[in-house]
Amino acid sequence: MKRAFSLLAVLVITLAACAAPAPVQLGPDGKPLPTVHRISAFEKDKITYRMVDSINELRRAAGAPPVTLNAQLTAAAATHSRDMHIQNRAWHFGSDGSSPLDRVARVGYSGVMLGENISETFETELETLAAWMEQKDTRDVVLDRRATQIGFAWYQEENGKIWWTMLMGS
Repeated sequence: MKRAFSLLAVLVITLAACAAPAPVQLGPDGKPLPTVHRISAFEKDKITYRMVDSINELRRAAGAPPVTLNAQLTAAAATHSRDMHIQNRAWHFGSDGSSPLDRVARVGYSGVMLGENISETFETELETLAAWMEQKDTRDVVLDRRATQIGFAWYQEENGKIWWTMLMGS
């Protein structure tokens, strides 16, 4: 009896794994519509390093030197991600009128801020990076050969929307 039940349980699990995946919904442009990505507690500590590693791979392929994570740039990025959420718009100015240059100065960054990429999305950090690489202006920030340091942070709302901020400096 136990053997038959065990065999039945394995069969049910196997068949469940074979179920057809949900169909991908396409937008008017023919590309898949984004799905909500919820950042799990397990992922929180890994996202930043996955992003930095991915950026460094792209930089290596482009012949640019690697960047290292900078705590001050990351603090400025985190502040701006939360502020974009409060303002409910992705743009480079803070609710107090601050610019990216103002924000990095406030956290005591002594280097030169070279650029800032931002995004408002429901997608993962790597999908966000892919979108940044599709546009010349944001790709230029990622691949700036002068950059030696990076700051990267996000803020996720209850509904799943994620506000991403990346700062490059030297």
